[in-house]
Amino acid sequence: MEKKAKIIATLGPAIYNETKLKQLVNLGVDVFRINFSHNTKGINQIISKIRKIENNTNKKISLIADLQGVKLRVGNIKNEFQKIKFNQKYIFDNKKELGNNKRVSFPYPKILRKLKKGNKILIDDGKFTFVVTNKKNNSVTTVCKSQNCYIQSNKSVHIQNIDISFNKLTTKDKKDIKSAIKLGCNWIALSYLQNEKIILEARKLIKKDMGIISKIENKHALKNITKIIKATDSVMIARGDLAIDIGHSEVPKVQLSLIKKCSQHSKSVIVATQMLESMIKNNIATRAEINDIATAIFQGADAVMLSAEAAIGKFPSQAVFTMNQTIISTEKYKKEHIDDFKNSIISNKDPVKSILLSVKDIAYNSDVKAIIVFSNSGKSAKLVSAIRPAAKIVTISPNINVSRQVSLLWGVQSINSRDANGWKDMMSISKEIIKKLKFIKKNDFVVITAGLPFGKAGMTNMIRLYKVGS
Repeated sequence: MEKKAKIIATLGPAIYNETKLKQLVNLGVDVFRINFSHNTKGINQIISKIRKIENNTNKKISLIADLQGVKLRVGNIKNEFQKIKFNQKYIFDNKKELGNNKRVSFPYPKILRKLKKGNKILIDDGKFTFVVTNKKNNSVTTVCKSQNCYIQSNKSVHIQNIDISFNKLTTKDKKDIKSAIKLGCNWIALSYLQNEKIILEARKLIKKDMGIISKIENKHALKNITKIIKATDSVMIARGDLAIDIGHSEVPKVQLSLIKKCSQHSKSVIVATQMLESMIKNNIATRAEINDIATAIFQGADAVMLSAEAAIGKFPSQAVFTMNQTIISTEKYKKEHIDDFKNSIISNKDPVKSILLSVKDIAYNSDVKAIIVFSNSGKSAKLVSAIRPAAKIVTISPNINVSRQVSLLWGVQSINSRDANGWKDMMSISKEIIKKLKFIKKNDFVVITAGLPFGKAGMTNMIRLYKVGS
């Protein structure tokens, strides 16, 4: 049994070797993520290896350019880190001097002015807590409230209960979008957005055959979630930063709610952060981690993601294998209890959505083995994936970048082929592809969807039920 949910692996030194990359693809990786928060020097050589593997395996591989966004960080520290004692006073200021065990640079004067007594400053993804006790115009004095605290250079800063607006792409993000286009990335992921404004800005800068993933990481984004979902192509539930902002115990219900909302609006959704965290150092996952992956699949996620587990972990292959096996086991149960997992989609009287929703009912017939989707822009592929049909989804696009982009989507097997120039040509292309698909036999049925006239994006208006060999 092949999985339908997809696996995203973050690129890093642990998997830069071509043999390792190929192994991960064979074990189930569908998408690679490039983290633009880190040094990307030489990444073009890694991408060349991935494209070589793509050609050799005949499996389309998607690339995500994950932009840094506005991530608050402390400055550099003497000797790279300093130990801070419990209840020790510590100063955050906007001086450029090297930090030490008394103070550190926090080069955001507007935020320093907004801080008040009692505000919590969380360092290093929430590991260490400092409480503001006094402030001046350009600095705040805090008390360390964590045991075994170490301040390290350039570590992340989160500030609870303070309203900070970020509505524009940073200079670095704009530069990285240009790099992502040159590298042939198929998606860009937007970090720390609070509303749809950055999505609309980014849309103007990317190519038409690229998709946008909106990372949900703060309560402002949750407040504006409907507008964000409508404006974006996909959503990533970035649970690490989200947990720091809203509280760890709030994340499970938010995850379920977001997956449901994305399903209703036919938008793909990725669950990320610490899915197999223990496998950075250990070759066996914990039961809790296995359950975490299964929960995301039960809830309807399109994809699950490995971060440090793949990028710098000791056992990236074992992590991918574990994730793949968990997905297959969970999806087998879902298939056997399909009535318990039906999703609802809002069509809003959209005629294209209504047509494709009817495909789902046809495809529940056990004699229907596949749905072939002709999709120039990828829109039809996204809608068919969203309805979660029982039959396999095979998308055909003349645009290689669209073929790669939709390989992120649940259940999609993506094929790059020439565009049909008419009804007969569409059937000819379909028959050629059916011959290559080993799971389709003579007398099986295949649903074919396309748009007339051919070559016009977003015009799906035709469904044909074809009996193989007739």
